[in-house]
Amino acid sequence: MKRRNLIATALSAPAVLSAGCSSLGQTAAGANPSQPRITILFDALCSETHLIKDWGYAALIEIDGRRILFDTGNNGQTLAHNARALGADLSRLDMVVISHRHGDHMGGMAHLLSVNPKVVIYAPKEGFGVYGGDLPGSFYRRSESLPPHRRYYDGKPPEVMRFGAAWPEANIRLIDKTTELTPGVHVISLVSDKPGTLELRELSLALQTPQGLVLVVGCSHPGIDRILEAAVKIDPRIHMISGGMHLVVSKDDEIAKTINVMQNTYKVAYVAPGHCTGEPAFEALNKAFGDRYLYAGVGARLMLGAKPQSLVSDGTRPVEQIGLSGEDLESYRVLADANDQKRRGLFANLKYSDVPGGVYLGQLQRSMMACC
Repeated sequence: MKRRNLIATALSAPAVLSAGCSSLGQTAAGANPSQPRITILFDALCSETHLIKDWGYAALIEIDGRRILFDTGNNGQTLAHNARALGADLSRLDMVVISHRHGDHMGGMAHLLSVNPKVVIYAPKEGFGVYGGDLPGSFYRRSESLPPHRRYYDGKPPEVMRFGAAWPEANIRLIDKTTELTPGVHVISLVSDKPGTLELRELSLALQTPQGLVLVVGCSHPGIDRILEAAVKIDPRIHMISGGMHLVVSKDDEIAKTINVMQNTYKVAYVAPGHCTGEPAFEALNKAFGDRYLYAGVGARLMLGAKPQSLVSDGTRPVEQIGLSGEDLESYRVLADANDQKRRGLFANLKYSDVPGGVYLGQLQRSMMACC
């Protein structure tokens, strides 16, 4: 495509990326405020300069009038910054789901509780877990011959022994099986049998939509195949998977095998991978799913529906998904930069020399003033 034609096409298209996106409150510009969505609050992927990258995961799900925070990321200050920049009010949540006990998924708990101390938090149940736990009082061996003062509880333990949480004031409810939390919102509870995470308990979120299940996964330590196997018992239609798929250190043949299971066994329609999915897996998934692969970095709003799409915080599609590459992609970014400067009242300072490739500034000014 010739550069001048590209500019004209881009100016007339609704999906123009603004390089300096600003927060527009609870909804992205141009988006239906009632449309179900997932907003990525925390990850090491980000295309927007006003947001902070860090290793970890957190997402805000808005569906059927409910607001669900899934995980809290690696750091409370980063979570607070990104949530504020994206207009995500963490004091207004219906519930929180914590996928598992790793610090990059629960590091923002202190901030969450500082702004919403009473919110219900669902977490995986473990015998002596950081979220609390319990065991039957009969779990240990007895020795009746010992005198009472040398025996646990003087030889009369409670029927259920309860263990404290790292956040004793938090309203934590422990989950150890697949459970419907509220109509259409399920958590899938699995235990990892993989080396390195053996016996780790993890929750995945399953949202029922008219098109099938939308799965939000934290790290998929038990295996994305096992999560899908459990999910199809709720609904055999898997519309989308979003989040970490734990392929970050996997070899190419393992990634290919996972993609084959997703596509051919479980007929996954869309993917929006992030976090620990891994760069080679991003590339392989993008190739396998094509336009059914959605960008899901920090600030992305995954608009759910029959044909999900990824928007950045000003309501436009990420430039990576517009189908441009090389010289055309650079022209698009130049246009976006110019558009952003114009919006900030700095257009008069933009000189011809600032716009490479022979784009005529006067024509660009007139076109942008007409459309923006």
